[in-house]
Amino acid sequence: MKYKSLLVTGGAGFIGSNLAVGFKQKYPKLKVCALDNLVRGGSELNLPRLKENDIKFIRADVRNPKDLVLDFDLDLMIECSAEPSVMAGLDNPLYIINTNLVGTVNCLELCRRQKADIIFLSTSRVYPYQAINKIKRIEADTRFKWLPAGRIFGWSQAGINEDFTIGGPKTLYGATKLSSELLLEEYVANYGIKGVINRCGVIAGPWQFGKVDQGVFTYWMLAHYFKRPLKYIGFGGKGKQVRDLLHVDDLFKLIDLEVSQLSKVNGRIYNVGGGRQVSLSLSEATKLCQQITGNKIKIGSDLNTRPGDISIYLSDNRKVAEELGWRPQKTVKAILSDIYSWISKNKICL
Repeated sequence: MKYKSLLVTGGAGFIGSNLAVGFKQKYPKLKVCALDNLVRGGSELNLPRLKENDIKFIRADVRNPKDLVLDFDLDLMIECSAEPSVMAGLDNPLYIINTNLVGTVNCLELCRRQKADIIFLSTSRVYPYQAINKIKRIEADTRFKWLPAGRIFGWSQAGINEDFTIGGPKTLYGATKLSSELLLEEYVANYGIKGVINRCGVIAGPWQFGKVDQGVFTYWMLAHYFKRPLKYIGFGGKGKQVRDLLHVDDLFKLIDLEVSQLSKVNGRIYNVGGGRQVSLSLSEATKLCQQITGNKIKIGSDLNTRPGDISIYLSDNRKVAEELGWRPQKTVKAILSDIYSWISKNKICL
């Protein structure tokens, strides 16, 4: 590890805390700091874990530039401080703009001042939902499936790749993340810092406090474990929407590779997810959760499709696989089983 100090923004959140702990455990001499405003419910439960791993916690808000005046030399940042809910911007656009865009600008300014390199966690939501939903599909027994089609730039049966169009509505969440990407590219080009962008699909694993609008597969497992009712929303109300799924440990392995070869991947954009091989529908998630927990719960149906929702999203990982040799290792069942084990050990907190 050539870097001496690492700052993880959003460091008490699900992804941030797992990445901070992962880097500290692999590189004990690395100074790791986790910065978070603790606004998101459940994030405070990660603080003892950070302390146990000798990770310095900084309570601060990326929206406030004065909070980002540090008393140590920084040479690497992992920026994952965003509001992760796609639905959050519907009623309060300024909140998500300030958090996901202004917050990123402030982080980029910190990197510029300190000449620190940056790994930026973006999202598959930068791709417009209307264009994705126009891809022809059929309804199979347990999931929607894409039909073979004529040439669609940036799409194949393997999924959406980095060349897919970014033109068109993509939700305020996706728009703020894409705007952040564009600014990061300018900072890399103009200020002598190195950076890479990861457009992540659905990420899951231990220490995720799943909600209906974010962390859906953890939310699904929590509902089965505690025997709470669920509901399939939109696209016929049958739970056939499909997403690929990535374990947070597999994400750590990728970022570790990127950090070790940042000069090689500087300025690159990668689609990052479980891909076609690690994907499932909500209906299939229900069956797996039943198998793992032994519980069968009531699942209702809401036929109304939410604004900006997508019937199928699969990440085409081939670019990052070819350039870095990275591929997801955890299967869908392994990911859900890890979540179940974590819930079982921490159910008093949940």
